[in-house]
Amino acid sequence: MKATIYKGDKTFALIDKEVEPPQPHDVRIKVAYSGVCGTDVHIYHGMMDKRVDIPQTIGHEMSGTIDAIGEEVVGFAKGEKVVVRPLDDRGVKPSDKGFNHICEDLKFIGIDSPGSMQQFWNVPAFTLHKLRPETDLKLAALIEPLAVAVHDVRLSGLAASETAVVLGGGPIGLLVALVAQHTGAQVIVSEINEKRIAKAQELGLMAVNPTKVDLVDYVSNKTEERKADVVFEVAGVQPALDVMTEVAGIRGRIVMVAIHGQKKEIDLFKFFWKELKLIGARVYEREDYEKAIALVTENTLGFEQLITDVQPLSNIQQVFEKIDENPDGMKILMDCQQ
Repeated sequence: MKATIYKGDKTFALIDKEVEPPQPHDVRIKVAYSGVCGTDVHIYHGMMDKRVDIPQTIGHEMSGTIDAIGEEVVGFAKGEKVVVRPLDDRGVKPSDKGFNHICEDLKFIGIDSPGSMQQFWNVPAFTLHKLRPETDLKLAALIEPLAVAVHDVRLSGLAASETAVVLGGGPIGLLVALVAQHTGAQVIVSEINEKRIAKAQELGLMAVNPTKVDLVDYVSNKTEERKADVVFEVAGVQPALDVMTEVAGIRGRIVMVAIHGQKKEIDLFKFFWKELKLIGARVYEREDYEKAIALVTENTLGFEQLITDVQPLSNIQQVFEKIDENPDGMKILMDCQQ
């Protein structure tokens, strides 16, 4: 079979390897599509070399069908469409109180162990979620990042009568915005890339460029001066941290979606003055995955518009180079059977 490996130093290779039988509690998946995630790009840039066991097959946003089943596995059948929730919590300590997705001992499949950018992939059966037979496997490759968005919106407590501001209109930002709008809330996306603004507007979202429009005034005008009930910080840059407390209204909730690897400045006085709440949100839980699967199955939110390219595994090096050269794209899928 064909598999990709990250070799370090911004280099991938396509290799031939044997198709391995699944272990007793594992399932072998014939991978259909694997999406390129921001985390994968961080790996490509060497930002996670201390964590990733190089050479490594990466990838965790995927869809596929069951190809073989370990002898101890029950409840699954060959040929069923599935996605993987890539969280290996087998090392979780009891003190983690059931929040396995944020435990200290959590292993992330596709980072800490081999991932989905290969033709066949053995994974623990407990990570699988079944899909309906009619599910489009291209769209299903969006379920993992969509589950992130579902988790973010769920933790925010966003209600239909409220207004949300999403800072950052990349793939995760637009998924957050679509899920937030699906609740019935008014949603405003703040993004500086004009092509991403256009994509947001194509999806029926309200989107503005904060370098051309005063975002605080814009949000105030759209809310009769109340400002935002919820702010999702997805951009991961200092200007977003600066404005998030400005656009949040009294007792607003700010959800930290972006990953900040270093300490940043935040206006804590605004938290005191307006009684703001700061909510951390990391990956997802089982219920978020099931909700994401339901949304993809319904397919009423235009998810297909987020897929900007599909490439064969053999083009993996060019794909990552293209992402570096052109940040305008949304989601690139690797066709793992080409």
